[in-house]
Amino acid sequence: MTAQVLSTAQARRVALAAQGFMDPRPKGVPDARALARVLGRIGLIQIDSVNVLSRTQYLPLYSRLGPYPRDLLDRASGKPPRRLVEYWAHEASLIPVETHPLMRWRMARATTEAWGGPRSIAQERPDLLKQVLADVRDHGPLTAREIDDDVERSRDNWGWNWSDVKRALEFLFFAGDITVARRNQQFERMYDVPERVLPRAVLETPTPSVAEAHRGLVSIAARAHGVATAQCLKDYFRTAPEPTAQAIAELVEEGELLPVRVDGWKRPAYLRLPRRVNTRALVSPFDSLVFERTRTEVLFDFRYRIEIYVPAEKRIHGYYVLPFLLGDRLVARVDLKADRTAGVLLVQSAHAEPKAPVETAVELAAELVQLAGWLGLDQVRVAGGGDLSPALSDALTGAVGWA
Repeated sequence: MTAQVLSTAQARRVALAAQGFMDPRPKGVPDARALARVLGRIGLIQIDSVNVLSRTQYLPLYSRLGPYPRDLLDRASGKPPRRLVEYWAHEASLIPVETHPLMRWRMARATTEAWGGPRSIAQERPDLLKQVLADVRDHGPLTAREIDDDVERSRDNWGWNWSDVKRALEFLFFAGDITVARRNQQFERMYDVPERVLPRAVLETPTPSVAEAHRGLVSIAARAHGVATAQCLKDYFRTAPEPTAQAIAELVEEGELLPVRVDGWKRPAYLRLPRRVNTRALVSPFDSLVFERTRTEVLFDFRYRIEIYVPAEKRIHGYYVLPFLLGDRLVARVDLKADRTAGVLLVQSAHAEPKAPVETAVELAAELVQLAGWLGLDQVRVAGGGDLSPALSDALTGAVGWA
């Protein structure tokens, strides 16, 4: 298959949209939802100490949201429940806490991949690492200077200087044994143990394999770029060429990345497609998603005909049948009627599509309960046939005692 070709202008628009520059700015004061939207786009925020205009971590949000409360970012990264945590991603960066487990492969390689000073301290002074870790565990969050001052006051026999303490802390940080609770007014890292910084759900997340982690990181990078070369995707989290290439190949195979060519680019590129659609909806027969029936059939492998005008005895699925969208597939169809007098949403038939996932009945039951509430009805009742009706009835009974 010949690769799709994008013009430079098209690639530019894709990149700007991926980075969130085409999203409308909030009309009011930007809040946590606005922050989450930007983070969902860009995946990380690089940190730098230069303060000639502003600390650099505050500017990406300003570029996308306009004037926003600067403490929005400070709270997200420095107070529980944290949304962001610092680690070595694209240089020192704030990353969503959910991304932290994807970096464990890097933490596990601290003894070979941490830079020289911290690595040499770990090799030469393992006793120092243990004592610094104990100090952080007992008294954190602490800066390197505070630990050094504490050492000078109370543990003179240790015999190391500040830079050695800092190097030990940096090794432990690289290795994931400690993390950063926040930065103080002097922009110093305040170190603490992960269990006091990261949410429990993140701490309990199983460690991904190296391949899984690289797929996750490349996926985030691809989402942030929109269209990118392998070099772009590798650079975002500073991953190595070989595992990055493997991750790209797997994401192409899974349909998340589409190989393309961009005019003027010497290297092959990859267009990021939505990886997964997490949605659940009942769709009107007259919804623009499905009102062009040929497109619906080609796109979803879902032959759909409204049967309002078909004699009752010739109907296949019912009178007013709504497709049920789950993820990126139309997985079922239900014939619904609102009996307003009785206060009941009637399911007059329910049919599953071939290869509908096992959770279809449960998900559809939840959607029907929500629909009934919106319509001001008190109950959902399965009143007719169809191959999905028994499972749907059981799901409604299990959910709210309705059937």
